[in-house]
Amino acid sequence: MSRNDIAGLLDRYLDGTALPDEVERVETWLNDYQDPAGEWQLMDKNSREQWLAHLFKEIEPDADVIDTKVVVMQPKRKIWRSMVAAAAAILVFFMIYYLWPANQGNTNTPQLTALNVPAGQKTQVTLADGSKIWINSASQLKYPKVFAGKTREVYLTGEAYFDIQHDATKPFIIHTGKVITTVLGTAFDIKQDMHLHTVVVTVTRGKVSVANGSHGLGVITPNQQISFNEVSHQHSQNNVNAEQVIAWQEDYIHFNDITFADAVAQLQKRFNVKISFTNENVKKCRFTGSALKEEKLDKILKVICAFNNATYQTKENGNIVIDGPGCN
Repeated sequence: MSRNDIAGLLDRYLDGTALPDEVERVETWLNDYQDPAGEWQLMDKNSREQWLAHLFKEIEPDADVIDTKVVVMQPKRKIWRSMVAAAAAILVFFMIYYLWPANQGNTNTPQLTALNVPAGQKTQVTLADGSKIWINSASQLKYPKVFAGKTREVYLTGEAYFDIQHDATKPFIIHTGKVITTVLGTAFDIKQDMHLHTVVVTVTRGKVSVANGSHGLGVITPNQQISFNEVSHQHSQNNVNAEQVIAWQEDYIHFNDITFADAVAQLQKRFNVKISFTNENVKKCRFTGSALKEEKLDKILKVICAFNNATYQTKENGNIVIDGPGCN
């Protein structure tokens, strides 16, 4: 940010043409940090200008500021306006001083390890801080070997369950598409569906903050879930059974009063195979049961087809077709 940029911001604030976010930025800082009895208030105009010029000179080499011209307020303006403008200038200077190094850090992003989990498999990784993450089938997690800086950040595509070590001084942040999930130490599941363009966050322990970029979507606690559509930007918050949501981690596949169609959807993802129905009525059959995840698909299909008065056939291309009269 150049001196001209700073001058423009101050001019817009003083003449009432600043944008709402610019006004809020200046006034919030003044309300929160201005100290009427502070040393700044005791300076005369020349002292303030010298102080600002000295500060600017100090930060200029690091902030890569282009224009080194001192901003001088017009003498015609009232004293209080000069004070407000000068205080606002301090705000901008400090924003340059503190935020620029952080932005520089972003350009030097630490090297990330990409963990890709093939379809039909799942894996678990322990991060440098002791946090444990279970990554589901056909998912990817990118993470640094060591968490440097003031945050712990990872990048998820697909689904994973997180059990995060508590650290109040270093928030843990997960980037999943447009959704940013922030925690200090808790356990939760994140699932990104690329076909439905949704990201779903479900909490099993602790408290989680979910946002779409800088726009907060909500804070959820155990057995609560936020679902966000990345296309429509619509979101919803609901109460759920979190244990059912994270059941994919277990050694068993649970079919708890679900339709045959829903069960097949789980099997398709689990075994990376296409399964279709010849009769819509079969898809509506409901049943309850479980199967070992290590069992072969043929054995699982034989059992659940018997539950639902159906048969199945494997085609030459590997696709499976289920047929039957349906359920009463």
